[in-house]
Formats: sequence, structure tokens, C-alpha cells
Amino acid sequence: MKTLILGFVFAASVAGAAPWVPDGPVIAPVTPAQPRAEIEAGLKSHDKAIYIKEGWIRDPYIVIGPDHLYYLTGTTINPDDPREEDDPYNPGLGPRSAVGNVVQVWRSPDLIDWEYLGTPFTLKDSAYKEPGDVIWAPEIHWIPEIKRWALVHCPDNKANLALSAGPELKGPWSHPMDGKMGTRHDPSLFKDGDTWWLLWGNTLVAPLNNKFSDYTAKPTRIDPAGSRINTEGKPLSVIGHEGATIRKIGDKYVHFGTAWSTDIGRRGSYNMYYCTADKIDGPYGPRRFVGRFLGHGTPFQTLDGKWWCTAFYNANIPPLPSDGIENTDLFETAQTINQRGTTIVPLEVVIRNDGDVYIRAKDPVYATPGPDEVQLF
Repeated sequence: MKTLILGFVFAASVAGAAPWVPDGPVIAPVTPAQPRAEIEAGLKSHDKAIYIKEGWIRDPYIVIGPDHLYYLTGTTINPDDPREEDDPYNPGLGPRSAVGNVVQVWRSPDLIDWEYLGTPFTLKDSAYKEPGDVIWAPEIHWIPEIKRWALVHCPDNKANLALSAGPELKGPWSHPMDGKMGTRHDPSLFKDGDTWWLLWGNTLVAPLNNKFSDYTAKPTRIDPAGSRINTEGKPLSVIGHEGATIRKIGDKYVHFGTAWSTDIGRRGSYNMYYCTADKIDGPYGPRRFVGRFLGHGTPFQTLDGKWWCTAFYNANIPPLPSDGIENTDLFETAQTINQRGTTIVPLEVVIRNDGDVYIRAKDPVYATPGPDEVQLF
């Protein structure tokens, strides 16, 4: 464990105040990833969260490539940025955000040993003449029909959908949308049959043509059935506010979304929810709970078929101990048990006799909604 000597000013949020983001580095040790033996045992037992890789990252995205290896990317600090060491719990928000302007990628055969593949995409590869200065929430998707990689990222007004030149994850990158993509927060791709769909925000979906050059229908908004009352007494009928993705499980389309437990920005825990439908564009059923501290994670299957979800540090204070967290009210400010880096959390995924899909984190500290959860589950 390495200890970093940093300045830290804590100012707790109070009810009605604007969400607090720390304005200076936090004094806290950085915990290294778990050793190989523990990760191997956890992958086999599939019952507890596993901290697999250290390093500043948000929105970690894991996908299996055509070579049957795991690929990891996400929102990162630029390589060699001293804030990786000097400001390890930088929230990525506000004037001191350390979010970088490149897409970093790692590859692994086993989720333990990671080969660094560098920065195959930077803002120099953007479709924009003035591409902005940061890259948020990149995802990479193998497109088997054309044997190329697709890469999407935000922020919304500088969002890109780029295709690699060939089967290697590298440029030169092309931009088939040619200005038609539009403003897209947290864009993601999902393949249904022979059609790829783009989804964004929380949540709109639209089908793409087979050249990825345009939409073939107008966007459709997909929201869960029903509504809830947030901590401020306002009714909400959305699954969350960002980090949406879709998976097909059995015959159901599963729409995952991200929200704070309190439905107030940076208050409580950053969580994942889901709803299901018989068609990708809905109608969807009621909003249900996947797991605490899983916001903007990637639900994915390992090569042996087990379901997991990525998780990461997203808070205003250092990580909390997990003991007793199920009964701890986190309303005061943004809080998490996730260490800085990439954690994976086992998911229970059950297709019931009626075709319904049940999904819940298996580790009790992630599976239990906290006292600050605005919706009863």
C-alpha cells in the first residue's frame, strides 16, 4: 500500500445544497489490486467482488475481442500525468478534473495479467476540427460483419463513432456518420440480429444502417414503466441519468441504467438499475435494482459464461470499508466502497419459467440497497 501526502478539505453537503465535489487532492492510501491467487479463486467461486486492476479509471468497459481475449478501456488520465500519483482520488469533475484526451486500452487472457496496448485513439483522430479537450466513457466493439472495431465516446457535443481501418485496434480511423451522429451523452452500441443500434443519454435508441453512416429510423425513448418520487419529492419516470447499455438475455432486452441512490447528483451511492422488454424499443417493465456502487459498469460474461459487472471509484471522499455498509446511510455526499481502479462484481442472472429475467449482484455489500435508496425494492 502506498500513502500519498496530499491536501484535503472536506465540506459536507447538506440538504438542499449543491452537490459537493472536492476542490483539492484527498489524503488517502491507494490499495493495490488483489494478488493472482485471490483473483483466480474469486473468478472460480463467483460470489464476491474482485479488485482486478489498480489505476485511475472511470466507466471501465470490458469486452471479449475476436481473439477471445478481454479488452479493457474507460475514462482515464493521460499517460504520465503526475496526478495519477499526486491526486489519486481525483473525481474527474469540476475545474481540477484530470480526465485525459486519449483512449487507453489493455488486453488480458484471464482478467489478471494485463498487456498495455497504448492509446489507439486520441482526439487527433476525432471527427471534429475542434475536438474539445477530453474523452469520456469510451467503448470498443468488434464488428464481425466488416471485421473492424467501432469506438464510441463522449462528451455529448463532441461524441464520436469511429471505425478502425482493419481488424487491428488502431487507426487510421474513419467517421462514417459524417456529421449525422448528433449530440450524444454516453453513446453505446448494441447488436440485435443483423442490426446495430446506437443508444445514448438515459435513454434513447436508434437503429443504424449496415455502413454505420446514418440512422434508419428516428430515435425512440425507452423508459421503465411507472415512476418514483426522489429525495426532493419530484416524480421521476426514467431509469437514471447516464451510463445506459442493453443486453439480450434469453428472449428479453435488458436495459441497464445508472443513477445516484438519492436521485440527486453526487449524493449517496452510484448504482445500477434495469428494466426488461420484449422489443428493443419497448415498452419496458418497471425499474429494478441490480446493485449498489455499480453505476456506469459493464455487464459482461466471462469465457466460461459467468456474468459480472465492472465497478470503479466514484465518490467525494476515500473508499469506505465494506463492513456494515448495507446499513449505512450515505446521503451526505458521494460515497463508495470501490477502490481506485477496476473491480468486477459477480451477478446472479436467472431466466425464470415465464421468460422474465432476474438480475442482482451476488456479493451482499453490492446486492443490498442502502438506507439512502429512494426507491423501495
